[in-house]
Amino acid sequence: MEELKKLLENYFIVKDKDKELYYGIKDHYKNFKTFIRDKLGYELLMRGDFIKLEKRPGIPEGWMGIDEFDQIREYIFFMLLLIFLEDKNKEEQFLLSHVTEFIAANSIGEKVDWTDYQTRRSLIKVMKFAISQNIILINDGEENEFTKDNSTEVLYESTGLSKYMVRNFSIDIMRCKSYKDLEEDHGEFIDKERGFLRKNRVYRRLMLSPIVYNEGAEDEDYGYIKNYRNIIEEDFRKYLNWSLHVHRNGALAILREGDRFKKSFPSSLGISDVVLHLNKSIFDRVKDGKLHRKTNDVINMTKEEFKEMVKDLKEEMGQGWSKEYRERSLERLTKDLLEYMKSFCMVHIDTEIHIYPLVGKIIGDYPSDYAGGKKNGK
Repeated sequence: MEELKKLLENYFIVKDKDKELYYGIKDHYKNFKTFIRDKLGYELLMRGDFIKLEKRPGIPEGWMGIDEFDQIREYIFFMLLLIFLEDKNKEEQFLLSHVTEFIAANSIGEKVDWTDYQTRRSLIKVMKFAISQNIILINDGEENEFTKDNSTEVLYESTGLSKYMVRNFSIDIMRCKSYKDLEEDHGEFIDKERGFLRKNRVYRRLMLSPIVYNEGAEDEDYGYIKNYRNIIEEDFRKYLNWSLHVHRNGALAILREGDRFKKSFPSSLGISDVVLHLNKSIFDRVKDGKLHRKTNDVINMTKEEFKEMVKDLKEEMGQGWSKEYRERSLERLTKDLLEYMKSFCMVHIDTEIHIYPLVGKIIGDYPSDYAGGKKNGK
């Protein structure tokens, strides 16, 4: 069970980094093979030096991506780095200048200017991410110095894992005109195996997404969840010790107490506490009739109304928050809360703020005997 959770959380399980986990997965794979292959439709790659679970989302969602990246060019630099590493053997060394020359020569869109600080900073973020994923190792030098001086040299080494970073596609990607051509619900094979792939998609969405919302009577995925609820719930309990909560407007997997993943809610982050308090405030306002839900249980409000709600919350509860959020400006705090909540499918933002039902599912408050966080000690 724990081996399966580690596979779900990590991109690579490298033998030299964690031999106990590596051999634990090899020894116990038979115990969760059915769940991975039949229910999730995933493939497990086992090699002499690493193990990788080929994870794919049920559907692409806006919050998916690399947390360390916040610019499109960082994704471009990363893909160019992977192409650069294609010709490098395991343990083959190379210099940072070799990477910068390759990226500059194969730039997509605008010309790459390494004299620009932000451009250099983006590349270092990419190199650090590659190191964190064991794609490359740093042998000599300090890469942070590159942000100060574009002539700085750093010596790296390829681990050989870069060749397995991007998954294989069953179609010729050179024939694709947009990302939609790469989605799995495409082609004759899908029509032939429609039911099988719907099952995989539903399990993946419940596994990877904070919640699967009910999009209405025509929502095939939610219909599958309702029809096969008992089977799905048993699978999640058996293989992960998670429970499944299915409501009229959404379904979600609930982690076992004590389970900690890199990106889950709630977490130990200070902003997680603030969102728990904000969710409780929204819940109470609905209960008191101050906020009104639409028929799909979504609450709409203007950006100014949301900002005012955050202001009231900070005045009432902010004293107990971490220093970072106690001292944050209202403008910045509101922006950070919306971005964080959006990443967990709690809000959608366009000309208005749309608050989704998950907000009422996960709420938090100070202990009953703790008065330090509330205004006037009440």
